[in-house]
Amino acid sequence: MQPTLVAVAHGSRDPRAPHTVEALLERVRELRPRLRVRLGHIELNHPLLEHTLEQAAGSAVLVPLLLGRGTHVKRDLPAAAARAGHLRTRIAAPLGPHPLLVEALYERLVEAGWSAGSAVVLAAAGSRDPDSAADTRATAALLSERLGGVPVVAAYASAAAPTVPDAVRALAARGRHRVAVASYFAAPGRFAAASAAAAPGPAAAPLGAHPALARLVLRRYDEACAALAAPARREHPLELATA
Repeated sequence: MQPTLVAVAHGSRDPRAPHTVEALLERVRELRPRLRVRLGHIELNHPLLEHTLEQAAGSAVLVPLLLGRGTHVKRDLPAAAARAGHLRTRIAAPLGPHPLLVEALYERLVEAGWSAGSAVVLAAAGSRDPDSAADTRATAALLSERLGGVPVVAAYASAAAPTVPDAVRALAARGRHRVAVASYFAAPGRFAAASAAAAPGPAAAPLGAHPALARLVLRRYDEACAALAAPARREHPLELATA
């Protein structure tokens, strides 16, 4: 039997966020109808991840609906999986960076009215983890390439610098007065709204239930399944899958 895909969302006080995540998972189910797909939140929304894992049986792959490495991926998810001792568990890599994610960012920008040649601020939540910042910068570089080489500056809503307004000002100082904001958020929320409000030009919607994101969720699941099926080694059975 295939492992259950447990999609792990952060959770948000914005009432739109759970509906957005469910819409994304419906796309995942449409792409692979026979796959068991469940949702667990790290905090704030139900079902919480620990409850989802309690109800699972056999084996499960936790796919973080998170856009880079950070505390949740490195610590919180492994801890939750370790507590679910009745399961054989694998943790997939976070969604970013990846070309499919960049394709979703590109299309959201175009939908918002981005015009060729305009610079972009890639607005992310922010983290004190240097790996998280590195992943965001890697996505910014991939997005710049996808947009034909225009500057794409990573900026953050919290915990890291520069802020979105600071990034906009820095681009203006370089003579880039046409600036759009790309929303590097999986779902609507306070940080996404604040980032959009700081945009001097078009502000893209969060990634949401974009078809490329659904394909990426399954890509991460398949990568982790391949590792889960590999012969057992003597190290701890719970490992973090990497892309």
